Amino acid sequence: MTVNSSKSMPPVITIDGPGGSGKGTVGQRLAWKFKWEFLDSGALYRLVGLSVMNHSVEMTDVARITELARNLDAQFAVRDGEQGEEWIILLEDQDVSDQLRTESCASAASQVAQYDSVRSALLERQRAFQVPPGLIADGRDMGTVVFPDAGLKVFLTASADIRAERRYKQLKSKGIGATLSAILTDIQARDDRDRNRVVAPLVPADDAVIVDTSEMSVNDVENHVLKLAKQRFRQLENIG
Repeated sequence: MTVNSSKSMPPVITIDGPGGSGKGTVGQRLAWKFKWEFLDSGALYRLVGLSVMNHSVEMTDVARITELARNLDAQFAVRDGEQGEEWIILLEDQDVSDQLRTESCASAASQVAQYDSVRSALLERQRAFQVPPGLIADGRDMGTVVFPDAGLKVFLTASADIRAERRYKQLKSKGIGATLSAILTDIQARDDRDRNRVVAPLVPADDAVIVDTSEMSVNDVENHVLKLAKQRFRQLENIG
């Protein structure tokens, strides 16, 4: 079914899935292609996790963590990079884009995301990204909680081994030290926390299109989601 959303709220495409499934890369690529807003919701939780570490707050101090989430001094911006424009993320006016991709930050994000008060503190900030001409939102509960009325919901998945290998290569390319075994252990622990938490667990929305990316390249996944988007949204039919 093709959706014409010109007379309603700006259209939303949600791309959910576990870490390393490819949702962030694909989401960014399509946002650039569509000239839509992009929400990396995982980055918000990583920002909270990084803020917790920077301020030496205990992971059990829910009240303080919630306060940090509610008053998060963060900005998403664009800068000119070596390969053209690129997204950067600022925390308290410092570029923390690379820090957010470390496994310690990812682990902290998974821990703070368990708290209902933290998720509530970030909910309206996430929904504020729904602006014209449209939004692509990636995360773990975009299609189930944050944007339940999204016109297209995609859930990307892949085996833990494949996702660990992807993360390892990504970190190595950025000069960030890591071991494959440690990354795999951390991904498995995060998967367990994300899938079994009481609040907004990592599950596909009932109406999500599930895509196993284990044997797919990033280009393959991008083209597949692009095809789905063009089928759903009339304004995207002519995008190559």
